[in-house]
Amino acid sequence: MTADSPSSLLECHPETAYFWGHVAGDGEVRADDLTVRAPDEGCADRLVAIAGGGDVDHHRTEREYAHDTSITRTEDEYHVTVAGDVAARGSAAFGLPTGENRGGYRFDALADANRQLLRGLLESCGTVCFKSSAGVVGISFVHDDRTLLETIQGRLDACPVDVPTDDIAETSSGGYWFGVDDAAGDRFGRWVYDGSEATDLFAPTRRQKLLRSLEQAEG
Repeated sequence: MTADSPSSLLECHPETAYFWGHVAGDGEVRADDLTVRAPDEGCADRLVAIAGGGDVDHHRTEREYAHDTSITRTEDEYHVTVAGDVAARGSAAFGLPTGENRGGYRFDALADANRQLLRGLLESCGTVCFKSSAGVVGISFVHDDRTLLETIQGRLDACPVDVPTDDIAETSSGGYWFGVDDAAGDRFGRWVYDGSEATDLFAPTRRQKLLRSLEQAEG
């Protein structure tokens, strides 16, 4: 944490927006703690630092691809658990699902840190690839909760760069997804990671994949 770090996880700040983006995209909130899956060790350590403490559980697992469940991949997983009433307070403040409460994803309170919120959401429930057939960067968001995807579309509409999206559709696994328009993948990718190196608010593996895709798109 730095001198510019927020005094509370409920404060609107780039660090808290990034943290709650990850929790919303790939986390589970309970009454007395929360668990969020980080894409790599660097991100897990950053989330723990933002939260002011927590435990990291590292293991390898086999996961299905969201768009085609017949294909699986083995990858490292890092589960960050943060104990305390911050879970319940965060759920109440930002409308995150808790138990049988489906929530409503009230992210307007984090609007001033929209870039970092979307970065956390992209890293936790987004996919990035290089579409060789079209020579563009492909970006999509996938989640079991349609309401979260609708909320993400609303946050994308609030971006200073134009980010049109496709309609939300069902996946073969019973979840939902939508894609960013191919023509907007490049500019959104550059915008969402702009300034990230100076703040260390990014998952190294996810950022590297995006940068590599951007380089491929440039030819």
